[in-house]
Amino acid sequence: MRPEASTTTGSAEPLRQGGSLPPAREGGEATPPTSDRPPSFWRRHRRALTSALWILAALGFFYYVVPRIIGLGPTLRLLRRGDVWWLVLGIPLEALSYAGEIVLFRGVFATPENRIGWTASYDIDMAGTAATKLFAAGGAGGIALTVWALHGYGLSGAEVANGMVCYELLTYGVYMAAMAIAGYGLWFGLFAGRAPVGLTLVPAVFATAVIVVALSMLWVDEPVETFLQRRAERSGGRTSRWWRRLAALPRSIHAGLLDAVAMVKRRDTSLLGALAGWGFDIAVLWASFRAFGHSPPAAVVVMGYYVGTLANVLPWPGGVGGVEGGMIGAFLGFGIQRQLTVLAVLAYRTISYWLPTIPGAISYWRLRRKLSSSPQSADAADPSG
Repeated sequence: MRPEASTTTGSAEPLRQGGSLPPAREGGEATPPTSDRPPSFWRRHRRALTSALWILAALGFFYYVVPRIIGLGPTLRLLRRGDVWWLVLGIPLEALSYAGEIVLFRGVFATPENRIGWTASYDIDMAGTAATKLFAAGGAGGIALTVWALHGYGLSGAEVANGMVCYELLTYGVYMAAMAIAGYGLWFGLFAGRAPVGLTLVPAVFATAVIVVALSMLWVDEPVETFLQRRAERSGGRTSRWWRRLAALPRSIHAGLLDAVAMVKRRDTSLLGALAGWGFDIAVLWASFRAFGHSPPAAVVVMGYYVGTLANVLPWPGGVGGVEGGMIGAFLGFGIQRQLTVLAVLAYRTISYWLPTIPGAISYWRLRRKLSSSPQSADAADPSG
């Protein structure tokens, strides 16, 4: 469920859930509602149910219609013939990937004051992961849910903002660094594997540019912010609003970078969580290839994974189809056999997509129960701090 409906309190809740303002008494006072009957199940969970319907529709289209269009029916039937031991190995590997994310999350947000312990870190991260899977769009659903939960645990707006930027910078810093290293390594012949320019050099240059721009905010955040604010003043309407939103980014990135650099300087071991999060997830893809044959060279697996997951920024219904198509296209571009690629990618996505869904839903339910009262009671409910 999208968290916006859960972040409001008391008086705003009826409006957010589709209710109306109570009629006014004489003298301007509002008349209390005549019925205390809670909103219907559909109203309380409309967005989640709508998303679930989208997912079912997308899955039905992808697994039943697409194979008939492009002749993948025989290939998909071969999923049953994969080496079950390699596929089973993917489950603990994926669990270790999520464990790495939880370790990094706790390292970024836990302080003696806010009591974000292991239990809270697990619930927030798993619920956010499930929301990311359901809503895609570059992880916007997971970010929104995480912000809601952190506010519920009593973190201030500044603490949440700085922590989220720090967490994303560390996570995607590893992403971009790995894509640059593997891409340049393949292009210059340092690693084994084919090196098509569009799948090696171009992504590596893109990743390098992203890293340089992000790091530059340590020094040029104020001039960039001033420039963007001037552009906003010279524009009007929707364009001005976009420029003002962009103008807020340099300062946020600067603050997040300072927190990230501080963690690096003190050699915070939770930084290993970022490496584990990506590394074990890629290992699931490698095991999926092994389940149906041989695995491509390591650098090719890394590049196919990262280039393919870039498709997750697209707002596909439920996030289904974008990553699969991106990965399959990337590996075919590297010359990997078509049938092996399709089987391995679909097996990988089955494990990585669905494994966190039920635990994430349970974590979301636990968070709703903990945060239904005051933030202080939520803190007390997590004694692991």
